[in-house]
Amino acid sequence: QVQLVESGGGLVQPGGSLRLSCAASGSFFSSYGMGWYRQALGKQRELVAFITSGGSTNYVDSVKGRFTISRDNTKNTVYLQMNSLKPEDTAVYYCTRTTARGTPFGDWGQGTQVTVSS
Repeated sequence: QVQLVESGGGLVQPGGSLRLSCAASGSFFSSYGMGWYRQALGKQRELVAFITSGGSTNYVDSVKGRFTISRDNTKNTVYLQMNSLKPEDTAVYYCTRTTARGTPFGDWGQGTQVTVSS
């Protein structure tokens, strides 16, 4: 059974940075794409970025140039480095396995709250 545990969220001022981590259990990790999604209060969950098993990355337009997704297969962990944060980035961030096109498998972790506010 896949288990994903997100961490690294918090309260940060506009323009600040955070790095999220998602640790995965099991031996599947290197075989799958991994993605970060977020859900703001009252809104639908949306894709932020995903990385394929081969290391190719994709980002939603609103975070391009500010966020970087990466993975460490030796640690079964995927990261999301978030720079130049904006209030509209405030959301609960989740990770999940994805297909090569970024479609989520839906095995969500518990999420980590990111709040960008002065």
